[in-house]
Amino acid sequence: MSDPWDFLVSGDVDAAVATVTGLDEQRRRQLGAELVTHVRRRRDDWWPGDQATALAVAAVGCLPTAAKVAELLGRRSVFLGAADPDPVIGVARQRGVPWLAELAHRLADGADPAASWCFVADLLTAEGAPPPTGDRVVQGWVAAAAWPRERLRSLPLLERLRADPFLDAMVPRLFEVDGIGAQLPFTDLRTLEETGMPGALARLAGEGRLARTALLDGCVGRLLRGDRPAALRPFVALHVLLAPTAAEIDERRPAYLRLLADAPAKVATLAQKALRGLADVEFEALLDASRAVLVRPDKTLVRAQLSWLDQLARRHPDRAAAVAAVLATGADHPVGDIRDRSAALAARHGHRAVPPVVTTPAGDDLPPPPPTASAPAPITDPDELAEEVAAGPTRSAMALERILDAVVRLAGTDRQRLGAALAPVLRREPGRFGGGVHPWDPCCLCGLVGDVLHAATDPLAADARRGRWTAPLAAWPGTVPGPAVQVASDDPPPPADPRVPAPQRLLRARLAEIGSLVGAPYPGLVAAPTLSNGAVDPVALHERLARLGDREPWSTDLTQALLRLPAVVDEPLATRAEALRTPAGDRLAAWLRGGGLPRPTHRVVTVRRRLPHDWKEHGLPPQRTHVELAAPDGVADPLGLLTVPAPTETWHGDWVGFWPATLPGYRGLVAAHVLPTVASGADHGVSGAAAVLPLLAEGTGAGGPALDLTLAYGLGARHEVDQVAALDALLLLAAAGDLDEPAVGMHLGTLAADGAFPLSRVARPLRDAAGAGAPLAVWRLLAATLPAVLAASPAPRGTPDLLTLAAETAEATGVRIEVPGLAAVAARGGSTRLVTEARRLSTILGR
Repeated sequence: MSDPWDFLVSGDVDAAVATVTGLDEQRRRQLGAELVTHVRRRRDDWWPGDQATALAVAAVGCLPTAAKVAELLGRRSVFLGAADPDPVIGVARQRGVPWLAELAHRLADGADPAASWCFVADLLTAEGAPPPTGDRVVQGWVAAAAWPRERLRSLPLLERLRADPFLDAMVPRLFEVDGIGAQLPFTDLRTLEETGMPGALARLAGEGRLARTALLDGCVGRLLRGDRPAALRPFVALHVLLAPTAAEIDERRPAYLRLLADAPAKVATLAQKALRGLADVEFEALLDASRAVLVRPDKTLVRAQLSWLDQLARRHPDRAAAVAAVLATGADHPVGDIRDRSAALAARHGHRAVPPVVTTPAGDDLPPPPPTASAPAPITDPDELAEEVAAGPTRSAMALERILDAVVRLAGTDRQRLGAALAPVLRREPGRFGGGVHPWDPCCLCGLVGDVLHAATDPLAADARRGRWTAPLAAWPGTVPGPAVQVASDDPPPPADPRVPAPQRLLRARLAEIGSLVGAPYPGLVAAPTLSNGAVDPVALHERLARLGDREPWSTDLTQALLRLPAVVDEPLATRAEALRTPAGDRLAAWLRGGGLPRPTHRVVTVRRRLPHDWKEHGLPPQRTHVELAAPDGVADPLGLLTVPAPTETWHGDWVGFWPATLPGYRGLVAAHVLPTVASGADHGVSGAAAVLPLLAEGTGAGGPALDLTLAYGLGARHEVDQVAALDALLLLAAAGDLDEPAVGMHLGTLAADGAFPLSRVARPLRDAAGAGAPLAVWRLLAATLPAVLAASPAPRGTPDLLTLAAETAEATGVRIEVPGLAAVAARGGSTRLVTEARRLSTILGR
């Protein structure tokens, strides 16, 4: 017997129309109930194109109200944007429903009005109803203007807008919806005109189709409220195309003065040009705005403002002193020629400069680093655990640790209640917690975490997943030898997947061990951190082992616990651990007497591509500097943690954020492992690559060349979010006295001179660091950076900015440091900014 709703599966629109035509009310109600049941039964199915059209026809033809229809069609799985509205409108007409416009509004208020806008628009047009103007509806209207339906693609954008019945309702909202400017089309797909939407709106205003005053007011208002630069670009273009007259600008003079002082550079330049075209501007208001302009970093804008103020002082000699006082504010600008011109113009118009104050040597003024916070309290309730799992078990290392510790304890004491709490979360997101492997990301932990959660809640699921633990456990030796174990130098290294660094192999092995043993009574992970940076207090570990008595802790769990101890010798506690008279106590005693992992040897190397287009090296930059680590001569490295070769992989994603908590007392070791990922943020522009740096700085242990080089790459990152992360790490290290400024600076200069990243990126985080209380640290770092970049020919872009900052920090601290190569650059002829700034720094150092 065939299913009466087969036409929905096949997308047979004609059959849908026939099914709902000519129904009496009783049969209509019956079909409506069956339709709702059928759709709910197919809740995991998608409804594209003709299927969406057939569903909409059936819903409008059967269901009693607009609310019921909108509830059915408003699902994310129904692609109304690809549906044909004509048969739907025809069925509504034949049935005589009065609520088609209400349906359109309800759909517009639904989950994704932007995707369904074209369908909604046709319903509104058929009913002659006004459109809703919510933010996402406006986004849908803009998207339809940028990418019109096929029947409208032959028309230019101007003609489509001119005939659009919703134009008058939507245009005012273009100036009110945040971010909408980034979606406005800048190119007409039909005519290929590059003015796009701004040009079409300006022409419609010229025709009288749109009110010019409303467009100009909306444009200025949007620029005043601000937005991302890409979102403001079309409004700047529209303002230029409207070409406001002097009278229109004068009416909005206060708004333009605000834009001049506070707006982004392109908007401020627009306001500056508009105001300079006026015959007269209120004197005091202009001076107030100029004070803000002259401290901005936008060089072209500031230079133009200086010229304007110079002309103003010449035209009004009786007010020249007031203008000169404003000009003097530019004398502290970071750009040398602006600083010098500001001082010269101020002196020309009567301002007397204050003599420089002789600075006594001063150091940094950073607050001491706060003590490392305690780790969050363990989770003791299954419902709390379910909330943490729903929030994301892999969102951070500490979140994962709390979840794993709770899973182990609760599965061993109340597995049934644990399963009842976690089952809804695991069932709700099968893709997230379904387990499995990700061959495209061998470091991924998501599948293993999902497998562990399923195994913890259900013994049958645990049995079914026995095979999942083999590979991660086989890739990890599972025990940590004493650091003084001697081995023959020709012993072969353990097999390891080169795509998965050793810290990640440890994480994967721990998850596999937990998955294979979960459900057995276990008082909690002995490796559970006691501090927020992942460290374990040695006394706490001793107490945990003592509570176990004759029971042995899980092997990899104990390995991780030992790696989280401070890397120092503790003979008194070692004696107490030995007194436990257990294998685990003996391992702890040996570890405490050895002081943790031995310090590896290091070698800084620059790796170059062998071939320009070698697919095996796809993703590698032309060259990159790494730190290779190796175990000391005669010392075993069975875990591979001490061995870091020049990598073939350049990026390990967010997983590197878990490694500082895996080895919290070995900052230099972790830095060597994360260096390729951090470097990718500088030489490949990967966003978020340096997020691990503050976590690294919160650890302990010697940093060495790996930490210095990693921080240098972080300071050269392309994205601001990574520069901020590098800045945070630098300040943390400086406050703790762990920042090796000359070493970081040397690496920074070498990388910039070799073209690893533009030197201009470095000025912002270093200037912020100096302003945050670390001027001496910044000056020492810059003194080591400058020799390499000054020796380069030509000097890297951004070198003058670093010379400026070096001069400021040298003068502020009063500390003299010799900078090789500075005198030669300062002695060159000419007045380029590079030479000017070199002379300034040289003069300050010679005082």
